[in-house]
Amino acid sequence: MNNQTSFCRDFLIYVGRIRDFTARDWLVYVIWVGMMYGLFAVIMAFFMSGHMNGIVYPGYAWNIPIGTFIFSTAIAIDTIGHRTIYKEVLKKGEALVHHITIAAGISSVVALCLAYENPSFMKIPAFVLIFLSIVYSLVDEGLHWQRYLTLQSDRVEMWSHFFILLGHLMMISGWWVWFSDGYPGVKETLAALR
Repeated sequence: MNNQTSFCRDFLIYVGRIRDFTARDWLVYVIWVGMMYGLFAVIMAFFMSGHMNGIVYPGYAWNIPIGTFIFSTAIAIDTIGHRTIYKEVLKKGEALVHHITIAAGISSVVALCLAYENPSFMKIPAFVLIFLSIVYSLVDEGLHWQRYLTLQSDRVEMWSHFFILLGHLMMISGWWVWFSDGYPGVKETLAALR
């Protein structure tokens, strides 16, 4: 069996663990993954509404919905392992890192939204929260690599984390640049939606 076939098999086993979910696991999964895909849906709806009304966004701004989709999909996969095979090991401290990362990440998106109306005040909180979300993501990666190197993790989880970082950094970097440029296209889109 070649490495690619082996990875496909490992992926199917990893995703298949969703059958082991308890009712609480399903609740957490649906809320968490639903919230992430909800963010993607809202962002995409906004961009498509503007696009359909002739609004031209800067090319980099499209990294926001693309990154959000990659981020959400990777989270949907990763969370299966977190709610099953890695549930107990996460209780040793990694879960707290996840909660801090999530709090900083959600707060950074809220801050960037609030920065549209209050750019001068919100610039620093948005930047700090973005920075913290990245720092804690890297702390989390360190913990995952430690587990992987001691054979307490697998490559499906590691690849899902690669795509979580990729998606998050594409989304949040695009959003920061968009904010820094004064959110070109947002005013026009909001006017078209009224």
